[in-house]
Amino acid sequence: MTLPAAFLHEVQRLIPSARRFDDPLSTLAFGTDASFYRLIPQLVVRVESEEEVVQLLKLAQADRVPVTFRASGTSLSGQSITDSVLIVLGEHWNGRDIRNDGEQIRLQPGVIGAQANAWLAPLGRKIGPDPASINAAKIGGIVANNSSGMCCGTAQNSYNTLAGMRVILADGSILDSESPASVEAFRASHGKLLEQLAELGRQTRANTELAARIRHKYRLKNTTGLSLNALVDYDEPLDILTHLMVGSEGILGFISAVTYNTVPEHPHKATALIVFPDVETCCRAVPVLKQQPVSAVELLDRRSLRSVENMKGMPEWVKALSAGACALLIESRAATQSLLHEQLAHIMASIADFPVEKQVDFSEDPLVYNQLWRIRKDTFPAVGAVRQVGTTVIIEDVTFPVEQLAEGVNRLIQLLEKHRYDEAIIFGHALEGNLHFVFTQGFDSPEQVQRYEAFMQDVAQLVAVEFGGSLKAEHGTGRNMAPFVELEWGHDAYQLMWQLKRLLDPNGILNPDVQLSEDPQIHLKHLKPLPAADAIVDRCIECGFCEPVCPSNGLTLTPRQRIVMWRDIQAKNRAGVDASQLKADYAYRGVDTCAATGLCSQRCPVGINTGDLVRKLRGTDATRTRTANWLAGHFATALQGTRLMLKAANAARLLLGSRLLARVSAALSKASQGRIPQWTPAMPQPVHRLELPVPLDDARPRVVYLAACVSRAMGPAASDPEQQPLIDKTRALLEKAGYQVVFPDNLNNLCCGQPFASKGYAQQAERKLQETLDALLKASRGGLDPIYCDTSPCTLRLVKDLNDPRLDIHDPVRFIRTHLLDRLEITPQDTPIAIHATCSTQHLGEAQGLVDIIKRCTTQHVVIPEGIYCCGFAGDKGFITPELNAHSLRTLKTSVQGCREGISTSRTCEIGLSREAGIDYHGLVYLVDRVSQAKPQMSS
Repeated sequence: MTLPAAFLHEVQRLIPSARRFDDPLSTLAFGTDASFYRLIPQLVVRVESEEEVVQLLKLAQADRVPVTFRASGTSLSGQSITDSVLIVLGEHWNGRDIRNDGEQIRLQPGVIGAQANAWLAPLGRKIGPDPASINAAKIGGIVANNSSGMCCGTAQNSYNTLAGMRVILADGSILDSESPASVEAFRASHGKLLEQLAELGRQTRANTELAARIRHKYRLKNTTGLSLNALVDYDEPLDILTHLMVGSEGILGFISAVTYNTVPEHPHKATALIVFPDVETCCRAVPVLKQQPVSAVELLDRRSLRSVENMKGMPEWVKALSAGACALLIESRAATQSLLHEQLAHIMASIADFPVEKQVDFSEDPLVYNQLWRIRKDTFPAVGAVRQVGTTVIIEDVTFPVEQLAEGVNRLIQLLEKHRYDEAIIFGHALEGNLHFVFTQGFDSPEQVQRYEAFMQDVAQLVAVEFGGSLKAEHGTGRNMAPFVELEWGHDAYQLMWQLKRLLDPNGILNPDVQLSEDPQIHLKHLKPLPAADAIVDRCIECGFCEPVCPSNGLTLTPRQRIVMWRDIQAKNRAGVDASQLKADYAYRGVDTCAATGLCSQRCPVGINTGDLVRKLRGTDATRTRTANWLAGHFATALQGTRLMLKAANAARLLLGSRLLARVSAALSKASQGRIPQWTPAMPQPVHRLELPVPLDDARPRVVYLAACVSRAMGPAASDPEQQPLIDKTRALLEKAGYQVVFPDNLNNLCCGQPFASKGYAQQAERKLQETLDALLKASRGGLDPIYCDTSPCTLRLVKDLNDPRLDIHDPVRFIRTHLLDRLEITPQDTPIAIHATCSTQHLGEAQGLVDIIKRCTTQHVVIPEGIYCCGFAGDKGFITPELNAHSLRTLKTSVQGCREGISTSRTCEIGLSREAGIDYHGLVYLVDRVSQAKPQMSS
């Protein structure tokens, strides 16, 4: 189907071109969600307001154009893709309203679930749903899929904690259930619709057999089909309507806001791992535990445990478990520690008579319980990490009645063995009888597709027919289970779902073939290819967990989309299809605008750093080898050239003035396509030639100070109240704390190699790294003295890539935290401070350390801007691709209002932060030096 010209014309009038995408790169990038399906939209529209959604739906109705809504695209069953029009949430859907000390929270659909919990945490509350994707999934998707999770169960899902909803129906009408005026207007305009819903409710409740079946189905976790429980739980048609929207996967309307009744987030918790000798014993313990004060009980079969037993940090005993072992991971939470201990005693007493193969007792130690939870959380990625290239990871999601859980697990294992899914694992939320089974599947041949089809038919018969369970417990129906909805629910319930669909979406424009489909083969169509692209990213399962922390998200591409596009380009190359235009577009959107800082790897279930791929691609285009060699061999000269350029820029500022220089340099930068950096008031002044002291032989403890190249070249901006160069300020602080500061020999020629590595010159980067290693070994007397590096990115490069156990290398945060604070007396200042933990600080595990230090340095609040994970400056990206920095920090200025200064640990990051925030950012040592005095014994 081709989109009607009249529709396209009106959309062009409604939506700015910057938020409309129909080029091949964009449509393929957005055509991917976390499922194993792919549809390429003809048009992608990023919406920023309710009015835009209303008008788009009216246009779609007029021309019968199907539309699909997308929040974060972490759904697993194919419910957020389309070959028509994809409506994607923009960035202006993040509103919240916290009510009654956190007992309720009103959220717009673009809020990430974890962010909602962060807002509620100080009040001791959280939202009920806790899906594994909560750090990436947005409220719109969480509600539309009725997502649950490990602790949520059924009592705390979106359906059962819903307090109100604002929804846009297929005809463009708006209903806000919390607004009396909106309700009154909707009753007037849609009275017939409400009466039809009320009548369907009366008919359903009067059909005792159907009503009993619905109630039975929803005592289990169940997201198969529409939420028919709305018709038996409520008689008020507005309540029916809003609860039908929960779990509707966008086939009934657009959820514009939702109000949750929140649940307590108890501060005290403990976790235990109990390994039973067999599945039967393990599952018999579950109903017993269900009667106890437990917040989560996770089942792990022996295959699951085997999949993670060789991972770093896993206990050795996991390898020695018997072949039939089956484990329960148990967590309990309480408002007080004494109550928690009371609960733990009751829990252990309840299962004392069960035979146990191995036991890790309840622990309140974060190190212990985090390791236990890691066993559970690493199972899914463990399968993804070892799968054959070209296959996809499928995670299915079923519910058995808890009283039949043991039989269900064993029958499921038999099916996996029958269909030769030898790598498959089973784990799940045991309290609800909810099992996930993970397996790898290729779709590159008819035989593979037939194998999958046969397996799914067997699973459907087993779960839905034999056990009366749910084929989808929490992942949503999507395309994946649409052909099996009638099998699970029966004819009457299935037809009732179609009645509701046709009542609310009579023209069938909302997300067709999702949940309800007349195509019995829809689950076998539009299967996503995962072709080999590069060993660095071939393990990617396209889940989208990486996207929230990517600075180019919303500007060009996300890490997931970079991988999707590179896979497609490589597949086209192998097939002899011309991909030159795609590759040309990818050069800017995929490579040039990637910060390559690797924050994506921290969120990735299989640890993929998309920046590694980008650096490799840059390496293939890195043709100026002679220049790189010269720079590596004459680094001090190059550094002096940087100082001269900064000196010239500073002279131009004095001559032309800041405003005129900014305009002139912007024009020059644009004309040179970014090769000439754009001057801004945050541009540093040059550091003059360094005068380094000769080490003295005295009794003070020594510290080797490796001043990064940026610290040796770039001083404070002209407008910064702090005018002393970082290298001088750092030396003064170290000496104040009683240290003798030693500099490595030939410092001006030293470089960690990061500038070369980021440009793709790996050989030159390694050369500079080795030179630095040799100098540090000599200066530290073979590793006897600690080494202080004043810039976090350089520290990370040294720690990660040198990985030399002889050297004790510290970034500013770690050194101040572990070596200086005990030697200084802090008198905190009385002004608020903004904080930016660089990507490198986060990789080094020092982000919280930075916050803790700054909290000691001020009596006022510290500001950690929401939603900013990476500043996007990325070495020199802020100079040559300033739009990346500007986009990443687009909300910074608003976030730091009321602060007079910001603190970070990277000079280049601080340039971009100062530029976008309108306040001066400088290094941590400036703040610590300002508020500290040497303790008497240190100065004597």
